[in-house]
Amino acid sequence: MSNILVIVESPAKAKTIEKFLGKNYKVVASIGHVRDLPKSTMGVDIENDFDPKYINIRGKGDLIKSLKTAAKKADKVYLATDPDREGEAIAWHLAYILGIDVNSPCRVTFHEITKDAIKNAVKVPRAIDVKLVDAQQARRVLDRLVGYSISPILWRKVKKGLSAGRVQSVATKMICDRERDIINFNPQEYWKIEALANLKTSKEQLKLDFYGDVSGKIVPETEDRVNQILSELKNHDAIISKVEKKKKYRNPYAPFITSSLQQEASNRYGFTTKKTMIIAQQLYEGITIKGHGTIGLITYMRTDSTRISEVAKESCRAYISDKFGDELLGKDEKKQKNSKNSQDAHEAIRPTMVELSPTEIELSLNKDQMKLYDLIWSRFVASQMASAEYEAHSVEIKIGDYVFRVNGSKLLFEGFMKVYSLGSQEDHILPDLNEGEIIPIATYNPSQHFTQPPARFTEASLVKEMEEKGIGRPSTYAPTISTILSRGYVDKDKKSLKPTELGFIIDEIMNDYFANIVDIDFTAGMETKFDNIEDGEESWKNIIRNFYQPFVELIDRADQEIEKVDLTEETDIDCEKCGKKMLIRHGRYGKFLACSDYPNCDNTKPILKKLGIKCPLCDDGEIIERKSKKLKIFYGCSEFPRCNFVSWDMPIDRRCPKCGDLLVVKKTKKQELIKCHSSTCDYVEQN
Repeated sequence: MSNILVIVESPAKAKTIEKFLGKNYKVVASIGHVRDLPKSTMGVDIENDFDPKYINIRGKGDLIKSLKTAAKKADKVYLATDPDREGEAIAWHLAYILGIDVNSPCRVTFHEITKDAIKNAVKVPRAIDVKLVDAQQARRVLDRLVGYSISPILWRKVKKGLSAGRVQSVATKMICDRERDIINFNPQEYWKIEALANLKTSKEQLKLDFYGDVSGKIVPETEDRVNQILSELKNHDAIISKVEKKKKYRNPYAPFITSSLQQEASNRYGFTTKKTMIIAQQLYEGITIKGHGTIGLITYMRTDSTRISEVAKESCRAYISDKFGDELLGKDEKKQKNSKNSQDAHEAIRPTMVELSPTEIELSLNKDQMKLYDLIWSRFVASQMASAEYEAHSVEIKIGDYVFRVNGSKLLFEGFMKVYSLGSQEDHILPDLNEGEIIPIATYNPSQHFTQPPARFTEASLVKEMEEKGIGRPSTYAPTISTILSRGYVDKDKKSLKPTELGFIIDEIMNDYFANIVDIDFTAGMETKFDNIEDGEESWKNIIRNFYQPFVELIDRADQEIEKVDLTEETDIDCEKCGKKMLIRHGRYGKFLACSDYPNCDNTKPILKKLGIKCPLCDDGEIIERKSKKLKIFYGCSEFPRCNFVSWDMPIDRRCPKCGDLLVVKKTKKQELIKCHSSTCDYVEQN
């Protein structure tokens, strides 16, 4: 009997897979990469045609030794890392360390961690796909050249600890450009006119919206124009000129890809992109399900393709027919269209076993796992269901030369929405109205409005924009956003991403000296070139050669011309140790106060955001805003650790009328309440 060693990246995945294979298999984990470019140097031999200088990752010596020992004892070694470029590169590095011929059948791939998928995969091992490895090397080397060339300039000219990157700098630019649009936005005045009509058949007044005149839409821009329209409406009957009823259909969405899953999880549950991917990884690698053992619940979660296998489709359609009836089964002709930038390397994200409905396995999952699995399962099932059917009702009312409109709708057939909710689906049913009917107008209500600036990006909308513009790939969205947040280029204000002063400075330097690096078309074009390498159409070193010569000229110019940026800000705060003025400086964790007489005086202290509210526990301190290790805002006493008052909800300067504790603002998705801070007091009021 053969003794076969299978190497995967994660211990959780190893544990799941080992249960599916027989006694002849041993499954171990590499815990990610085992070789990489060194952290302390560029790690790319520019003089020797950009050869990467890989080294064994520090701290993994014992792990590598154990892998070598296990490989020597095995008759065969299968490298079963993730089925993407990064996974192929990890397998390639493992083959190098273990002395495995990359052209031998040593590579095993699967897109779901189920018993059948794993057993079928080990039956058809293949050689390592060097084209995939080259595509990953091209990205790694290019990003290293960019980051390790520009970052030292930022350290010297701005401050230590900064970084620049091909994708992260473009993401920062997008957020900064949006903020500039908001700052420079010039609001334009416009007016709406609402008419309220009294109907004999209804106690409620019917609201009509001003549209324009018989020639087209009109948007009144001034109060004078509104008054002119109102005067012309007088002494004219409101006559129903058109009544239309027609059926409309809403088609189900395609199953999730990485970006759409990140967006929906953010919009529905407030998950960050990083949190979504962590939970999805857990669902993919394996959860212990009562009655089923440990199985991977979803397919591979890094994908940009909406394609699903015929087997999965037929299984899903059989499930729908059995559970909901054939009337809710969609036509078997829907072809899901992939994005133009899609690699189509994997299936969409879907449940591995459609019969494991969320309610079936609810007790085996934690709260967040349940939310994400429910989202993935219901979206997949809905994709094979019938379209929702509405009756759309539109009415046009003519008053003199002007036109008002009102629309309504009624859900006739819920279709896919039986399993995948799209939010509020309340009907807006209009009363029976007939063409030529005169309806009495009770009053006209004009209202002034102003155009609004574009909204700041959220994580969800930034991912959507990056995907649409071809910036990055499924595996890069979450780490890119995490990087620009951790570097202090961007802050989160609730869900919104707002550039910091430092973010603007870095963006201006990048725009002035490395415009092509932060050019969206250039970045998207590079992604296409990586795809071409994977397809065997281009050489990865040729792409690096063409990039490097003009780039190094930019580096030389930037190093000479960029002037040192002084981020220090003066204050009128006296140092309590020596009496000199304190300065605002930038550190690893943001701004802080430091004595201007440094190094003679090394006094520093944090900048406190005070709420102007006395602490209810000690009366000596003030309530200040703080941030947890995970950068979540909470509120505490300025006298901490002597006083341990803390609140996740923002306190206000009012006391509870029942118990005398502070009142706090409790915000949920649906409402905002003012409640008592005390856990033993039930006082609540609407804000």
